Amino acid sequence: MIMRPGQQLLLPANPLFIWGSLIAAMLLNMLQGMGLLGRAGWTPDVLAVVLVFWTVHQPLRVSIGGAFVFGLLMDVHQGGLLGQHALAYTVLSFFAITIHRRLLWFSVLSQAAQVLPLFVVAHAVELALGMLSGGTFPGFSLLLAPLAEAILWPVANMILLAPQLRAPNPDANRPL
Repeated sequence: MIMRPGQQLLLPANPLFIWGSLIAAMLLNMLQGMGLLGRAGWTPDVLAVVLVFWTVHQPLRVSIGGAFVFGLLMDVHQGGLLGQHALAYTVLSFFAITIHRRLLWFSVLSQAAQVLPLFVVAHAVELALGMLSGGTFPGFSLLLAPLAEAILWPVANMILLAPQLRAPNPDANRPL
């Protein structure tokens, strides 16, 4: 992982934690869709945020294929057009891998501003596929979902990087 000057050195990411967090985000999306509001247009896609986070931080472990599988699982769960989420998550993962080296040089708030267009594109792909298959327009509240996902980016960054943070060791003889 590329680090900014002054950034804390991180421990290696545990693959079980990576995939466990992705599964937990998928389950949270599923629970969110079964709530009182159903799948409202303004609700954030937590799985998309976690997918982008891990494809930015661990692109060799979480790739476009993993995003496609999680998208298919979300499509099966929602019972809609098969491949709608799969294509959106695949496009999202591709763009996240494309910018992952550059993105890590910025602060977390700047990263949130730079992943916002990725979330907008993913929701535009979902909306376009839904409309082409004969679905109805969910309303302009759909524009709030990418903003909510960008707001969740610092929270996801804090939670998902917490197990990798190295305890500060003030040893004057060791440079790391």
